[in-house]
Amino acid sequence: MRQVTIAAAQLGPIALDHDRRQVVDRLIALMRDAKRRGADLIVYPELALTTFFPRWYYEDETELDRFYEREMPSPETRPLFDTARELGIGFCLGYAELMPDGRRFNTAILVERDGSVIGKYRKTHLPGHREHEPWRAFQHLEKRYFEPGDLGFRVFDAFGGRVGMAICNDRRWPETYRVLGLQGAELVLIGYNTPIHNPPAPEHDRLSWHHNAIVMQSGAYQNACFVVGVAKAGMEEGVHQMGGSQIIAPSGETIAAAVTEEDELVVAHCDLDLCRSYRESVFAFERHREPGAYALITGTKGPVTPEQAVRIDPALGRETD
Repeated sequence: MRQVTIAAAQLGPIALDHDRRQVVDRLIALMRDAKRRGADLIVYPELALTTFFPRWYYEDETELDRFYEREMPSPETRPLFDTARELGIGFCLGYAELMPDGRRFNTAILVERDGSVIGKYRKTHLPGHREHEPWRAFQHLEKRYFEPGDLGFRVFDAFGGRVGMAICNDRRWPETYRVLGLQGAELVLIGYNTPIHNPPAPEHDRLSWHHNAIVMQSGAYQNACFVVGVAKAGMEEGVHQMGGSQIIAPSGETIAAAVTEEDELVVAHCDLDLCRSYRESVFAFERHREPGAYALITGTKGPVTPEQAVRIDPALGRETD
């Protein structure tokens, strides 16, 4: 049995005027509690060190610099790494990354039990919009404040299994899980900040929790892996973040879930050998997948006409007998 105990560290609201030290103290308190509960790995949300700043429009991008990390660990986050090393617990942390050349990414890192960074991922599927849209109740300017990730969906051998990372909107796209699944991912760690209200489509609001669960559950089942979804939750600077942190088994079943919208640990004992049951039967990729039939998936970014589809995949225009 390859068992790893995972703690999903949901965070309640982080105010705009909270400094790094205050936030890191909360992360450390959750980490110590996770260790007391036997966790090998604690997973924090997307942009866990700050409020969700893309909800505001800044004309002067230098005003954004206070939200980004230029190095990791930084002086402010070093105590988190030191505590992990002291306790012998690993963690996954989401944060805003500012590169020396000025590029900005929405990033997550995977840290081993000795405090060493062993993996990095940068968010691929950036939601929202780029320009100021004052009609919205709040902005969602990730396309303005970040570049699409340049590292791809990678896996890392750690914590007794094979681990992949994704961030927030990535969880809605089946390609995320499939690329990780094709590399044998057994754990997929996903931090997110998701408002209940969707200004362009308010008719979706009542389905927020349903949509959150179903995309992660289907990703887990269809790729024979555990999925750990960890939220920022509660009323943050006037925006209601949905929460719904949960740990999902390769069966697609949620095996542990948050019950509050505050700082809360969700802990589950995960037997990674359970992945094999699904990976060697229903989702034995090497026996059942037919990549030749999927040319449109990588051949186009958006919808195409039937004629365009045939140009991408000639089989779609083949005459039937």
